[in-house]
Amino acid sequence: MRDMDEAGQKKKKSFKMPTSFTILFLITIVIAIFTWIIPAGQYDVTEAGDFISGTYQTIESNPQGIWDVLAAPFAGLTGNELTEGAIQISLFILVLGGFLQVVTVTGAIDAGIGAAIRANKDNMTRLIWILMGIFALGGSTYGMSEETVPFYALLIPMMVAVGFDAMVGIAVVLVGSGVGCLASTVNPFATGIASSMAGIGLGDGIVPRVIMLVVMYIIAASYVTRYAKKVQKDPSNSLIADQYESDKEKFKIKDDIDEITPKQRSVLGLFLFTFLIMVISLIPWSEFGITIFQDIHNWINSIPILGSLVGQSVIPFGEWYLGEITVLFFLMGIVIAFVYGMGEEDFVNNFIDGAKDLLSVALICAVARGIQVIMNDGQITATVLHWGEMALSNLSSGFFIILTYLFYLPMSFLIPSTSGLAAATVGIMAPLGDFAGVAQSLVITAYQSAAGIVNLITPTSGVVMAALAIAGIEITTWWKFMWKLILMLAAASLIILVLFAVI
Repeated sequence: MRDMDEAGQKKKKSFKMPTSFTILFLITIVIAIFTWIIPAGQYDVTEAGDFISGTYQTIESNPQGIWDVLAAPFAGLTGNELTEGAIQISLFILVLGGFLQVVTVTGAIDAGIGAAIRANKDNMTRLIWILMGIFALGGSTYGMSEETVPFYALLIPMMVAVGFDAMVGIAVVLVGSGVGCLASTVNPFATGIASSMAGIGLGDGIVPRVIMLVVMYIIAASYVTRYAKKVQKDPSNSLIADQYESDKEKFKIKDDIDEITPKQRSVLGLFLFTFLIMVISLIPWSEFGITIFQDIHNWINSIPILGSLVGQSVIPFGEWYLGEITVLFFLMGIVIAFVYGMGEEDFVNNFIDGAKDLLSVALICAVARGIQVIMNDGQITATVLHWGEMALSNLSSGFFIILTYLFYLPMSFLIPSTSGLAAATVGIMAPLGDFAGVAQSLVITAYQSAAGIVNLITPTSGVVMAALAIAGIEITTWWKFMWKLILMLAAASLIILVLFAVI
């Protein structure tokens, strides 16, 4: 008996949570099972593809089988007629990996980070507040999400080097941009699409959103800073203490970093310039009435030879997305290699090595998108929306906004794309607010805040899984770090929503 008990204890201690790939695949199986249980349905749609409230009808079921589950990750990568593929984000990640490796081998990042650490060694907590504020503004104004992936490789070594852990590096970027998206003010991919679906202006309801942005930022930055100080004081307080020492080696910055050379300074300048161009290109300038980039684009195209030389497929800053910034990183990788004097063969080998390092990150995005493929192909999306429509009608303003928020929590898990969720649901949900005396703009704010909460932790988010893969952190460990913060953010969101619903 004693031997059996010892064996059982040993077996219990050796249990390890499955990898993120396995968790995502298990979720795909569960969703596929739901397609056999939940009735299939559809809504009538407008010419723009918006669902028309009150037109839901059941249709013939399309349950997803074993082959569908096996094929889902591949359809998640390439896309199909019902679901957009993750190919753009996956290719972006691979090219980004190549770009980062080209920059890394020059030593410019080590030299730059070393200089930053020496300059801010006694003020790293202040730097956390500054960086999280920048990312929050990016998330709130233009939905900064996938675009944050490059910053993890930049910030994790810095945070580890000063005595924090990789979790802090992840949190600064992911939580910073996440609370910004949660409290989107003029984010065209969330607020813009949702407002369009509801037929209201982008600026409607901006006051509660600005208040929410400030409150969420303060809560999040305080939480991350407090954790960072605990880890710096005693590394055993780290939630990833078991990999603390290995991370110091993995994300090591050379102790004897030489003064930055002129070539490294040029590389670092081009590196930062690349990110500046990325940010400028992604801000929807036309939404703010700024047309300078469109004017420059039109002027270049008006010159026959110059326009053709630059390329007819080039689009102006403000309209760029993953496809364009993928080309940007590829181009700047070549430029940096040339400036540094890197040979052609070395450049190709370094670029491929970098892409190889992020291959698992690129693949996990496809697996995550496969969940949405199963749901859409199984024709259960409209049914879930219909259940929400029935549950939320004819309620008081306070209860309505609370239930709207609660409704969007599972919906955001099933549809992690904020723009996709807005397009699929707000056209139905926003008009329901009229029956409860709740402004449609506040319904949109509820949708954004709920989606923002879920997208900070959901394994169906390619951004979350990519960030954790870069740091080597399991999703369950991330949940341990986030659960208290999630409760605080959710409580603050509900308080703000209810206050503006009843006044």
